[in-house]
Amino acid sequence: MEGRAADGGLGPVTDLIAARTARRVAGRVATNPNGNGDIGASTLVGIGGGVAVGKSHLAAALAARLSNDHDLASVVVASDGFLLPNHELARRGLAARKGYPESYDLEAIDAFLLDVRAGRDVLEVPVYDHLLYDVLDERRRADRATVVIFEGVNVLHFADRLDVGIYLDAAEADMRRWFVERVLRLRTEAASVPDAYLAPVAHLDDAVVSEFAVGVWDAVNAPNLADHIEPTRTAAEVVVRKGADHSIVDVVVEVR
Repeated sequence: MEGRAADGGLGPVTDLIAARTARRVAGRVATNPNGNGDIGASTLVGIGGGVAVGKSHLAAALAARLSNDHDLASVVVASDGFLLPNHELARRGLAARKGYPESYDLEAIDAFLLDVRAGRDVLEVPVYDHLLYDVLDERRRADRATVVIFEGVNVLHFADRLDVGIYLDAAEADMRRWFVERVLRLRTEAASVPDAYLAPVAHLDDAVVSEFAVGVWDAVNAPNLADHIEPTRTAAEVVVRKGADHSIVDVVVEVR
């Protein structure tokens, strides 16, 4: 069955997540009628899409709407935290392929997904610092929620583990522009953080930093998008498309 939200709203997406959650909980009750009401494993929602397309913002919007419209608590986890540390990427000769499938700690992702499926009371997830451009030693503790939203460029590679897969799409020219804007913003923030990845270019003007960002997009992000990210779109049953102003212009839900 296929449905299209003419107004570009997220209602059909959260309705689908809520329906999958209700079905999962009903199944748990049916198999364990004398249980204590524990929700068991969380509903696992994955959001994939290109660099800078707005996956974290979409995850936050879905979490808010699930809470407001369906009274479902959510926790958002970014796959960035599962990147290999910079020193390990350098050791493996992968520094220039950060964000590609081989740059992630797949064992750690597997363990995280197993923890979600096991219904663990507390999830411990790694943390990525975009200013430092590296994974931190610390772990973030998140209490189990009814819905876990896992977002990142590589997430739909794990579509067979997800209850709902979402692909966030936009024109590549827009994603490239948003990436440049992100680098310019991080460059400004880096001026007050000596260890920041962009600290060496914090004093340079916008034109120079923009040229640097375009070079990174063309050499790294664009090939990753074409070769490893866009092909995962077929694994999603929901496609959300954004316009040049970041607004959602189309939502297609194909229930499988």
